[in-house]
Parts: sequence; C-alpha cells; structure tokens
Amino acid sequence: MKKKRSSFKGTLGFVLAAAGSAVGLGNIWRFPYLAAKDGGGLFIVVYLILALTFGYTLLTTEIAIGRSTKESPLTAYKHLHPKFRWIGTLACLVPMIIMPYYCAIGGWVLKYLIVFLTGAGETAAGDDYFTGFITSSTEPILTTVIFLFLCAIIVLGGVNKGIERASQFIMPVLVVLVLIISVFSLTISHKDGNVVRTGIDGLKILFIPDFTGLTIGKFVSIVLDAMGQLFFSLSIAMGIMVAYGSYVDDKADLGKSINEIEIFDTAIAILAGVMIIPAVYVFMGREGLEASGPGLMFIYLPKVFAQMGVTGRVVGIMFFAMVLFAALTSAVSVMEAVVSSFCDRFELKRKHAAIIETVIALVFGVIVCLGYNSLYFEVKLPNGSTGQILDIMDYISNYLFMPIVAIATCILVGYFASPKYVIDEVEKNGSRFGRKNLYVVMIKYIAPVLLIILFLQSFSLFG
Repeated sequence: MKKKRSSFKGTLGFVLAAAGSAVGLGNIWRFPYLAAKDGGGLFIVVYLILALTFGYTLLTTEIAIGRSTKESPLTAYKHLHPKFRWIGTLACLVPMIIMPYYCAIGGWVLKYLIVFLTGAGETAAGDDYFTGFITSSTEPILTTVIFLFLCAIIVLGGVNKGIERASQFIMPVLVVLVLIISVFSLTISHKDGNVVRTGIDGLKILFIPDFTGLTIGKFVSIVLDAMGQLFFSLSIAMGIMVAYGSYVDDKADLGKSINEIEIFDTAIAILAGVMIIPAVYVFMGREGLEASGPGLMFIYLPKVFAQMGVTGRVVGIMFFAMVLFAALTSAVSVMEAVVSSFCDRFELKRKHAAIIETVIALVFGVIVCLGYNSLYFEVKLPNGSTGQILDIMDYISNYLFMPIVAIATCILVGYFASPKYVIDEVEKNGSRFGRKNLYVVMIKYIAPVLLIILFLQSFSLFG
C-alpha cells in the first residue's frame, strides 16, 4: 500500500513556497542588468508578455503534472507516457547539479551579510576583496557548509513543518525588505563633478523604453534575453514545480495559485530593478549598470553602499539579508526536488534521502569552492564564454539539460498525453482555466520553437 503523501496545509503555503523558489538570485542580479541593457521599459514589456504566455504555459504544465501524479519529477513523467520516463531522470539531475554551486554562492551571500553586520562593509568595497575571499582555502568552504546546513534543516522538517513554515516566515520578511530598499533607492542623489544623478533618473532608465539603435536583430536579442531570464527565474525544468505541485491538495484552485505565483515572481523581479538600477546609476553612472551576476552583487553594490556612509551599512545589511532569504528559499526548493525524488523512487524515508543529498551537495560544493583555488582551471564553453568548475556545472544544468527537459515536456504534453491532461487537472473541482486556448497553442507550437531557439543559443548557433 502506497504511503499517504504530505501536502501543503493551505494554498497560501504552496504559493509562498513556489514563489520563494522562483524568487532567487536570477531576479536580483540578472534582471536589473538585462533591463538596463535591453532598453528599460522595452525589455519589461517583452518580459511581461512572455510571462503571461511562455512562462505561464511551462509553469502550469509542471505544477499540473505534479498534482495529477502525486509524485516527484524522477517518477512522475512515466505516468504520462512510459517512453518519456527519461525526462524525470534529467529533471532530477538538474537540481542535483545546481545544489552544490548554489550553496557556494549562498555562502558568499552569508559572508557579506556577516561583513556588513560587523561594520566592515567599507572593507568589502575594496577592489580585490571578493577575489581574495573566493580564492581563500577555507572560508568559502565554511560558509558553504553553513548555508547547506540551513537548507538541510528546513527540508528535514518536511513539507508542513519545514518548507511551508519557513516560507510563511521568510517570504513576508523578504517582501518588506525589498520594498524598504526600493523606496530608499529612489530617494538618493549624488553629485559627480557638475552632474547630479538622482534615484528617479535611474528609475527612468528602468521603465522608459529606449529605442535607440533598435533593429530587428536587436529586438530578437531582447526577446531571447527576456525568455532566458524568465525560463530560469520561474524554476522551470528543474523538477521543483513538479515536486511542489505533488504536495498541492486536489481541492485547491490550481489556476488561481499559478496566477499568484506568476504575479509574485514578476513583481519581485521588477522591484529588484527598482532596488538596484537607481542606486547603482546614482553612484556608478551608466558604466555601473553594465555589471551582472557576482560582479554586480559582490563588487559594485558594496562600493555603492560604501559611498552612502553610515546609511550604507544599514542598507547593506538589509540588502544581503534579503538576498540570503531569497537564496535560501530557492536552494530549499532545489534540494526538495532531489529529496522527494529519492523518497519516491527508492522508497527512502525523508531523513535518509535528505542526508544522502546533503552529502552529495557537500562533496561537490567543496569541489566548487576549490575550483577558485587548488582546482582552478579555465575552459572555453560552447556558448563562447570562458569558465571553470562552477561555470561548467551552471552551463550543463541551465543551458543544456533544462531546455531539453522543457522541450521534451512540451512534446510529451502537446502530442502524446495531450493538452487535455493538464487542462483537466487545472479545471478540477470547477477551477477556472482563463488562458486555456492560449495554453494549447503555446504548448503545442510556440513554446517548443522558442525553447529550441534558446537551446541553440547554448552553442552560439543563434543570436
């Protein structure tokens, strides 16, 4: 007899947990950069259109598969069609690859929060501080272990007492911190020679469409940037939404919950732009907006906070606390996708599955840390960039496996299981599926084509 599956106690718990997974480092360190690079308001309009169509389609599909099968990604896909069970294996490998390097980055965030809490924020603004930290032999490993331990504790608590309870505490605090920093970012100003830059000037860069130099090729590039950002931002093709969907009660209004997740994630992404673009522009000018990823968060922003004086220390504390919360909720969801898969496939107890995944993440997390030290090397990746261990893992998971999982899922649902499979699940108990006709067109025709183009970008074959 199959053991009764745990479930979220309420719809709010599911929405906050899923939104917490979606709201991660990608929203904070990549969205603002892309918005500034791709014409501000023009990028945002494209992003919103894709969120309502492309993102909605993939998000709905994975959550519906999870709730319908009541199983994790590793075992869920076989129920739709036996020949597509391999999608589950790939969907489980993605979070297994992501977890170690996400914990390493989470450790970096933890380090910077401690630095600002102890009043050493100005030291962190030094040109070589970040490089010195990540290339040291022991401290990055220690912060990685601490971050991983926090994730493991939450996942060991289970769906209700761990993930749901943590999300109900963390997410409201995260939203409050985002709003406070956003408002502050709009009130600052700085005089650079004879030029005075204000937060409102930075806000205009974010929201006013810039059509300068716009060509068909440039517009296609903007669309692909927005699609790539959305693809990674919503935790699609990582097994996470299948796992979380499997914990949703059959009586829940699935369509409404998905809409709320979509709104939450998009709002936080845009607010991340409001937080970061005005502040960076005020103190660093246009050149500061050219940074993304770790460079933006761990090099440029500490310099911005340092120029704010005492206020900068307070803002820095709030910012890195907010980022830590965002990283933690995302990492917990990544870990849960693997743990739930181990539980379902090998009939393990949650405790044993969590311990196994913690050990795996710990071993490879240490290797990621050493990749900046004793194991350092560089390779040329197929997309044209140069990277080392962390970049290789990121490339394999995000740019190869995830698009393959998403493309295969579209083919599975669009042509084998049929879109009706997902539609019936969403409309269960009289729930409304407001974009039903759009969903069918997207899952069968448009989404697969967009995903194939995105996949080709991984080899620098398009764009």
